[in-house]
Amino acid sequence: MHAKKASLPASILASIRNRKRRLTAAHAEAPPRGASTLIASYNVHKCVGNDRRFDPERTSRVIHEIDADVIALQEADTRFGERTGILDLARLERETGLLPVPVSGMAKAHGWHGNVVLFKKGLVRDVHQINLPGLEPRGALVAELELEQGGALRIIAAHFGLLRHSRAQQAKMLVELMADKVETPTILLGDLNEWRLGDRSSLHTFQSAFGPQPAAVPSFPARLPVLALDRIMANRNGVLTRVEAHDTPLARIASDHLPIKALLNLETADNQEPVPKKGRHSA
Repeated sequence: MHAKKASLPASILASIRNRKRRLTAAHAEAPPRGASTLIASYNVHKCVGNDRRFDPERTSRVIHEIDADVIALQEADTRFGERTGILDLARLERETGLLPVPVSGMAKAHGWHGNVVLFKKGLVRDVHQINLPGLEPRGALVAELELEQGGALRIIAAHFGLLRHSRAQQAKMLVELMADKVETPTILLGDLNEWRLGDRSSLHTFQSAFGPQPAAVPSFPARLPVLALDRIMANRNGVLTRVEAHDTPLARIASDHLPIKALLNLETADNQEPVPKKGRHSA
């Protein structure tokens, strides 16, 4: 039985109704993080904002605002010809303490197919660059990190394609990758370009590895977010909290996507069993 599809007009109306609440929450003082790690994902749209202005400095200021411990960026390189990084990563490191996860064979690019992972204070255990199947050049960056505040973590930072068939192939490939080290707390985050629900959605494929999905957080388009294209999910139950959009005046103009962010409790992750591989389905 296929899940009932949400009405897009209803989603638009709900987004408009909830916009005031989101803006109020964005301006409220954030509660202390405690032992939690703030993790985020941001499609920076090659640093071109909704005003069609190329402004890497503005993008960097949004990254400052988020103040994440780990952040995955998409579209952080030029797309055509020899890929070239757009952001001043050295300056970001000086001002925020964020270090880029190194990738091999990339002379001028920041990341792998535009995917960049930045993190604060820790060690990189391992890095894999994954070519994702599909008609468009898409990839995923897989990094195993040892964070200074404690805890090992595997990050899968991905950017899925625009075609449904390609997204299905890409999700299947990442789930197969998950079978290698199910004991490692793993976070999948990025622009998955999927707003559909039900059995035909690529999100359905992730249930076997990640269990029920966190509540959808609209992130696109940034000026009036309706579609939950960006996702953060974990292969441990209850380790992600406060999954939300970073909805500020600067973020609404700097890219066509809003960043999304969540708190991750690695102490909880260490005490949780991985999501069962079969028979786990969301409502």
